[in-house]
Amino acid sequence: MYEIILNLHSYWAYLVLLILIIAVFNAIIKSTGGKEYSPKDFRISLFTLIVSHIQLLIGMILYFVSPRFELWSELGGGVMSNSLARLYLVEHPFVNILAIALITIGYSKHKKKLTSKAKLKTIAVFYSIALVFFLSRIPWSTWMG
Repeated sequence: MYEIILNLHSYWAYLVLLILIIAVFNAIIKSTGGKEYSPKDFRISLFTLIVSHIQLLIGMILYFVSPRFELWSELGGGVMSNSLARLYLVEHPFVNILAIALITIGYSKHKKKLTSKAKLKTIAVFYSIALVFFLSRIPWSTWMG
């Protein structure tokens, strides 16, 4: 079961990153180009929100079924002095939860804006920061290997 969830989490991450990159560039290009916010923009931002929340659920399941989770009982506070354990058990989950929170906040805030420029700028800012957070905590050595 662990391997299935791990593979699902890894492959779903490609979808999350792809959709998030599309949402960010769409919002930046339309915002700086002075274009109108459209139903397509709403669907892109909503789809980004949905796939990122699904990734969060998969990740939470993975966190607790992972053999790495047992390091908490073996190492205790020593997890923080082990860089690999810290990445998987603390940094990756914490920063990615923050990223998904930013996507959620950005999505909620953009719906309350009245002008196209404000809506697109809100999506661009919050989703861009979330993208940077995601990219900073991906375990690249194992993910791409």
